[in-house]
Amino acid sequence: VQLQASGGGLVQTGGSLTLSCVASRSTLDSYVIGWFRQAPGKEREGLCEISTSGFAKSCTDSVKGRFTIFRDSAKNAVSLKMDNVAPDDTAVYFCAAASNPLSPNSLTVLRTRNFEYWGQGTLVTVSS
Repeated sequence: VQLQASGGGLVQTGGSLTLSCVASRSTLDSYVIGWFRQAPGKEREGLCEISTSGFAKSCTDSVKGRFTIFRDSAKNAVSLKMDNVAPDDTAVYFCAAASNPLSPNSLTVLRTRNFEYWGQGTLVTVSS
């Protein structure tokens, strides 16, 4: 599966932005999808993930309550809605896919090594 992340840009502190991950050659409904980010000089950080069914979701504490992940199967996309952003959210954001989930509501440990397929990243810059 080939993934493409989009929707990044410049946003003010406290604002909102929605990122989108679309796929070609395959349906995203067959994969657990995760969103990650990498700030300059830092390791890639897992943010949120969603099961193939779309019913199970999880986000890390650093973004819980501010970021929401959801599927749009009609568009073969998984989106990440970012609310109340802060300068610390500035990073390149990546979507990734993990195959062969145990069940439609299974999630995986949100680490880079658990996701086989990656998009190219989209830059989000939050101005103070």
